[in-house]
Amino acid sequence: MMRRPVVDVSRLPTYDFGAASPMWWGTLAFIALEATGFALAIGAYFYLAVQAPHWPIAAPAPDLAPGTAVLIILLASIVPNHMIDFWARQQDLSKVRVGMIVMTIVGILPLIVRIWEFPALRISWDQNAYGSIVWFLLGLHTSHLLTDVGDTIVLAVLMFTQKGTAGRRLSDVSDNAFYWDFVVVSWAVLYLVIYWTPRM
Repeated sequence: MMRRPVVDVSRLPTYDFGAASPMWWGTLAFIALEATGFALAIGAYFYLAVQAPHWPIAAPAPDLAPGTAVLIILLASIVPNHMIDFWARQQDLSKVRVGMIVMTIVGILPLIVRIWEFPALRISWDQNAYGSIVWFLLGLHTSHLLTDVGDTIVLAVLMFTQKGTAGRRLSDVSDNAFYWDFVVVSWAVLYLVIYWTPRM
């Protein structure tokens, strides 16, 4: 009779952080899809810019103030975002709770500023091709902001419930921090496209 070796894996963790987590790979795939969408939209922007005799078309360059304010807020958010990721990996629930409240507020701030950012484009979305593409780019990033802020709010609430004490939720917090980095980087690129390309 042949004996088969058996290993007791009941004590192994049911979750992990970073590349060891299937959710991290799912988040990475989601980012890759969305980055492709941004690349296509930016490609459309430059295609229109090359085809137009003057760029921007029948409009001044956008006002820098609101877009720059959003950029500053998002760049500043990198610090608490990475602190939350570190605390989640250390499984320090009390600090994660505070950090998630901070990131919820930090996430809402650029959405408030964005209320003034759309009019600061100085063109209507339906005025011409330039207006349509810049509104689309800004709207596309706004949808990503809304998505991540919504996810952050849900996770922040979960941290104060019994489900928030589960280690798997701390892994979710780490993945959320990973996605927020993408939101910040994508805005840095779009900021250059929307606000500085018309000034070149």
